[in-house]
Amino acid sequence: MNESGKGKEEIRLTLEASAKPVSPGRFEVLAITVGEGNGWFFPPEVLQASLPLWEGATCFIDHDRQVRSVRDVGGVLRDAVWDETARGIRATLTAFGPGGPVLAALGEELLSGEETAAGRIGFSADVLFAGRNHRVEKILKVFSVDLVYDPARGGAFLRQLNQYIEQELNGGIQMNEQVKDPVGGTSVGANAGMDTPNTQDVRAQMCGYLLDSALAAARLPKPVSDRVRKQFDGQVFEGEQLTQAIEDARQMVTELTGPAVVAGPGKISGMVTSEDRLQMAVDDLFGIPRTAAQKNLSVARLSGIRELYLSLTGDTDLHGGYHPNRAQFATTADFTGLVKNALNKLVVNTWDALGRAGYNWWQQIAVTEHFNTLNDITGTLVGTVGDLPTVAEGGAYTELVVGDSPETASFVKYGGYIPLTLELIDRDETRKLKAYARELASAGLRKISKLVSQIFTANAGVGPTMADTGALFNATAVTSAGGHANLRTGALSADEWDAVCAAVYNQPMLIKNATTYYGTGPKMAVNPKYLLVSRSLQKTAFQILQGDFVREQDYVYDNILKGTAVPLLVPEWTDADDWATACDPVIAPAVYVGERFGILPEIYVAGDELSPAVFMNDEHRLKVRHYLAVWVNDFRPLHKNNVPA
Repeated sequence: MNESGKGKEEIRLTLEASAKPVSPGRFEVLAITVGEGNGWFFPPEVLQASLPLWEGATCFIDHDRQVRSVRDVGGVLRDAVWDETARGIRATLTAFGPGGPVLAALGEELLSGEETAAGRIGFSADVLFAGRNHRVEKILKVFSVDLVYDPARGGAFLRQLNQYIEQELNGGIQMNEQVKDPVGGTSVGANAGMDTPNTQDVRAQMCGYLLDSALAAARLPKPVSDRVRKQFDGQVFEGEQLTQAIEDARQMVTELTGPAVVAGPGKISGMVTSEDRLQMAVDDLFGIPRTAAQKNLSVARLSGIRELYLSLTGDTDLHGGYHPNRAQFATTADFTGLVKNALNKLVVNTWDALGRAGYNWWQQIAVTEHFNTLNDITGTLVGTVGDLPTVAEGGAYTELVVGDSPETASFVKYGGYIPLTLELIDRDETRKLKAYARELASAGLRKISKLVSQIFTANAGVGPTMADTGALFNATAVTSAGGHANLRTGALSADEWDAVCAAVYNQPMLIKNATTYYGTGPKMAVNPKYLLVSRSLQKTAFQILQGDFVREQDYVYDNILKGTAVPLLVPEWTDADDWATACDPVIAPAVYVGERFGILPEIYVAGDELSPAVFMNDEHRLKVRHYLAVWVNDFRPLHKNNVPA
């Protein structure tokens, strides 16, 4: 996570215990205090708000959650309260379970140490929280409070444990050595060089614990780890002996595997977080295809939108709030965010499907361009150099005449919302929610299709007025101001198609919109690539451009026009006879579609407990927003035939 970002962290924080046991097998502990831990600051209000999460937290022997086992259970936290004096959370730790005797023995016998020293065994908390800029904002879950080896930082209880263990592992407490009783300040003695049965048991238990911890930290291959464990299991040994054995095993593994290792650039892949799995479960619920990397991942299946909502919010009363004590998932992901992500993916899939069905026809003839602001757009067509004049030896160069033709356009915001009511959630109408997303995608794609199609049909079929004062489509000669010579009246046929292609091919390029320069540029010399027709002219268009043969009344011959252009159906056109052509936008661009936040419509879900819609109407709102600008930059690549009825 970035240092300045916001997200979730899971860390282990050392606990501090009080100086005396409450009763046999029970200890008063200070679970966590205000201050910094592992680089994160825990403020008092966050700790106070987390009190319910500490109640009933399990204490395990050892800290590795990847291999949790019932046999590692050592105790449980109860009666968590806020301690204003200590500025922390105080609780009672009760030993129980298979690991309880180890915990109790350490707590009741080893607290009788002398002055504290640097500890190597103590308690540690495993917590999940959300925060920003190294300041904790909310503790989401307390996984456990565990007895560990070498905790992050020391406290009174931990240092006393460490002192006893070090003495035990190095031969026991010597004769007449006095150990301060932390309960009443009295002294107790120890037998010289002798182990009582209880002490011997504790030493064996601690050696076993040390063996488990050391092998887990060493991360040796399992056969090698098993061999070391067999050597020390059930024995009382010195720490140096175990350290040397592990080092020897590690060296052996290195010698055996080193020659076979070829090191390359490091790459981390295949990591999947709990949030990723939850998002995949939501995607599966909405029927969104998985990526290749996700296909073999197994995630829990959600029964419907209701289960998702209740599991994330705990809002069983459908008040629209968030109740962490009832929520089943401890995650920073929220209901609205997960649903929004899934619906946007559904929009993408629907967009692609509708595109394959023909509603992406405009992408063939238009240039899509991204803009970083909503300012008005000026699309400038720069004129070409008509001819390079001769320069005599020693003569001066003359200025070349180059003009431009600016066309302007403005962004228009399109959108609306669909209510996702709490009744719909409670009725578990997931299919209806999926249908909403598809409709939003369809509406966005059809909107662009309509805007581009209207370029050809606006103003009774002659299109918008351009900066040169002429209508987009007119029959006026290009040698006059505003003349475009790109409008005809012939019905669609092979001969008329060829005539239109010739007219587009011979269009003079722009030099300058000024008298004496109109229509004087060199030929564009580009044939149309696309034939735009309504559904009523589909058969004729396909016969002209894709048929193998031309069939006339008396004979059939090869179709030489086959493959010279691509027929495109325009869904919005209703005129049975009109048709148009367009050049390849890569070579001669004419139509532009500008987008501000993406060519696909954006979906937002407004629905937290502070949302007015949730409070007033019991509904989350699926809002769709689309910023678009459509304009024509050059008339030359376009041609229209308005055929009289």
